[in-house]
Amino acid sequence: MTATSAPRRAAAPPATGGGPAPARPLPWLLPVLFFIGLFYLWPIIDALRLAFTDASLLDREANFSLDAIGAMLGSAALGTVLRNTAVFTLGSVFGQLLLGLAIALLVVRGERNNLRGMLVLRTLVLAAWVIPGIANGVIWQMLFSEAPFGAINSTLRLVGIPPVAWLSNPDNAMMSAIIATVWQGTAYSMILLYAALRSIDDTLYEAAAVDAATPWERLWFITLPELRGALLVNAILIVIMTLNTFDVIISLTGGGPGRATEVLALYAYNTVFYNFDLAGGSVLSILLMAISLTLAAIVAMFLPRSGRP
Repeated sequence: MTATSAPRRAAAPPATGGGPAPARPLPWLLPVLFFIGLFYLWPIIDALRLAFTDASLLDREANFSLDAIGAMLGSAALGTVLRNTAVFTLGSVFGQLLLGLAIALLVVRGERNNLRGMLVLRTLVLAAWVIPGIANGVIWQMLFSEAPFGAINSTLRLVGIPPVAWLSNPDNAMMSAIIATVWQGTAYSMILLYAALRSIDDTLYEAAAVDAATPWERLWFITLPELRGALLVNAILIVIMTLNTFDVIISLTGGGPGRATEVLALYAYNTVFYNFDLAGGSVLSILLMAISLTLAAIVAMFLPRSGRP
């Protein structure tokens, strides 16, 4: 007599913790995708469309044409504008990173030593950030003014130093624009780096103190490696914001003298609203977007990955 085999049981469904089955993600993502497409992708697509036309603010009709692309990319002014953009972006980004890091280190060090006035210092730095770009340019225009009421030149005269042509000299105008941008944007870097500094484990510094490490050694071997991710993310955001900056420059120098401070964002603005060339402005906008994405991708390549130092 042979034993009959027991009937095979159906496999039990995987446990889900007793809760309902997870919903499909697509219905939840559709509103987000819709708004992203409406407010981000659609303007880009429309700019691409206009770049391949002869659209103008003075004419409602636009026909397919490659003239705007050839005219903008072959413009004699484009080389100067791109060079100005590179100088302005590099100077502003490095200035904001270095000054923001210095202020963040000062605030964190002061808080650890229970020094008074750290809250006031942070508030003063943040006050510059909330000022609109146009107002920031006007403020620094008055400070850099070469008239008798110019604050900086008046101070230089008091100490026996001859006044400086901050805005009328092409060699000084770009430096003036960078100073105004760094003054306003430093608070953004300070906020990000301050948060990153507060998250560093104190035991690292305690171990360094036991090993009699100098302040520079602690900065180089502990602080900067721990801040690598925050510094790179900060750099990406600042690069994108600086490339799109034109409000400070338009109120400070107007792009002059000549084209000494005309950056790509301002060049695109002038092309559309002064030359009424909508197609040309679209070409420059697409070029600006391509440069921003390329630089952001290059910096992002150095971001630390999980499982990699």
